[in-house]
Amino acid sequence: MERIWLKHYPAGVPADIDPSKYQSLVELLEESFKTFADRRAFICMDKAISYRELDDMSVAMGAYLQGLGLAKGARVALMMPNVLQYPIAISGVLRAGYAVVNVNPLYTPRELEHQLKDSGAEAIIVLENFAHTVQQVVGQTKVKHIIIASMGDLLGFKGVIVNLVVRRLKKMVPAFSLPGAVPFNDALAAGRSKRFQKPVIGPDDVAFLQYTGGTTGVSKGATLLHRNVVANVLQNDAWLQPVMERPPHVDQLLIVCALPLYHIFALTCCFLLAVRAGGANLLIPNPRDIPSFIKELMKYQVNNFPAVNTLYNGLLHHPDFRKLDFSKLKVSNGGGMAVQRPVAEQWKQVTGCSIAEGYGLSETAPVLTCNLPTSTEFTG
Repeated sequence: MERIWLKHYPAGVPADIDPSKYQSLVELLEESFKTFADRRAFICMDKAISYRELDDMSVAMGAYLQGLGLAKGARVALMMPNVLQYPIAISGVLRAGYAVVNVNPLYTPRELEHQLKDSGAEAIIVLENFAHTVQQVVGQTKVKHIIIASMGDLLGFKGVIVNLVVRRLKKMVPAFSLPGAVPFNDALAAGRSKRFQKPVIGPDDVAFLQYTGGTTGVSKGATLLHRNVVANVLQNDAWLQPVMERPPHVDQLLIVCALPLYHIFALTCCFLLAVRAGGANLLIPNPRDIPSFIKELMKYQVNNFPAVNTLYNGLLHHPDFRKLDFSKLKVSNGGGMAVQRPVAEQWKQVTGCSIAEGYGLSETAPVLTCNLPTSTEFTG
């Protein structure tokens, strides 16, 4: 078959990628952890963790989970917004040989019960703000092990203040009772004293049970193998090379991660893509708080900005957005829904960067097709 699409590829994009280069997503992650050990990997609320720290903490989390007696391939649910514990948890679960079940933290008890039962999850890592939802349904599920994170866990002394504000002043942590649950930092400490058993993970092992949005009825879990996710990460990386190599020069890719990591768009196009490239993710726990989001953006020169139409539009309508420095912004990716032309044109006017739309599905890990990242005009 003649591959007629290749004549539309920008110079520098290869016709093929080799997903067999890595036996698993874990191999890809561990390569980056070693290669970029001294670089920042994730930034949240002014606190950064390096690739070396991510390597160390994810091994500790993996060792802790293995110590619970979970068999290879066991499902571990993660129910958190974009906080530093999330990439540690994902990496730890995968490295220990388990499958990640990403859970929307805003789920109702009914929705959570369905997903935990359907996936067969045996453990869950949840931010304390949402632990009350877990309490209401855990008895009807297979979940036997609960790890509870708090906003301030990894923020040092600042974390004490953050937890105080979240719990006492803003009252964002409803009362809950989960006997036997283990705090996140205690799980890490316990894991450090255990021996991590490196499992054999192949391309056909399940990496994620990625639940769809439920817009077509009950939410369904898409089974994503290590090979599926590796292939999509390599495809995205290859597709963006021409625009990343254009001036201005960037020492380290900085991706805005405002989309939720439990969603496949951010999981691949923020977290995994950045790790592949040795980049850093700027984690935004609550992108709906537009003033706070813009305050965060003021501290950095971002290079890659994946978002949905509503988020682009919300930012553009805040008066402080025009004060931001976009001189290093190379890529704006729109997905999840159609981007409206007026929004795209205003974004280009303010930032100097066109929005390239992509389309995909949870089932395709996720990107199926994408506009040219090098295009200078919105195509619709």
